[in-house]
Amino acid sequence: MLLATQLKRVFLMEEKGQTVELSDPDPTLSPQAVLNHYSNLYAILTTAKISPADIRDDAVQYRFESVMGTKG
Repeated sequence: MLLATQLKRVFLMEEKGQTVELSDPDPTLSPQAVLNHYSNLYAILTTAKISPADIRDDAVQYRFESVMGTKG
């Protein structure tokens, strides 16, 4: 018998050189909607883009990557 299960979604971002794991606020939201949700808490995410989904450790991982450059 074949059993299908939905993988957990995990959202990752870099903050001060550390990887921060953000929980999925609502599985029905699109990754872009989750990015918009967390951009209220993390200002760096207002200019972030979403990397393609990657499956690791029985979870679908999305990485929010800032497109802001560094000055200096």
